[in-house]
Amino acid sequence: MNNKKKTTKPAHDDKSAKLRRATLKSRQIGDSIFVRDFVVDCNVGVYAEEQGVTQRVRFTVEARLARDVFTVDDDMADVPSYADIIDFIVELARGGHINLVETFAERIAANVLSDKRIVAVRVMLEKLERGPLRGVEIIRPATREAAREFGRG
Repeated sequence: MNNKKKTTKPAHDDKSAKLRRATLKSRQIGDSIFVRDFVVDCNVGVYAEEQGVTQRVRFTVEARLARDVFTVDDDMADVPSYADIIDFIVELARGGHINLVETFAERIAANVLSDKRIVAVRVMLEKLERGPLRGVEIIRPATREAAREFGRG
């Protein structure tokens, strides 16, 4: 005689799993998280007049999530957080002088891509002082597919 009880999953879990499967089936590309127009005082610049002073830099970061990264359960742990991007930018800005905005952008991109749920990132930095608006925009990984994800290919 078999006395084992049949275990059942709560109805919520079944409903959530169904919704997740249906949502995934309808997706061809991943969602994005972004930080736009975030202005931070930075020690950045290679020229003599940029050494030892801060200047305002505007950051825009857009991270493309893998197609299967999303939440249907309203659970923050299911998706990467734009707060982590903001925190890293501030940490980097407070970490000492960086000569090139390109270096700044590469470090941000590498940090964002260290979350394996993110498949591509676009980083734009703009110096807002000491002359005309200028800066850099990078897409990583630097592939045609990633460029197309951000409308540049």
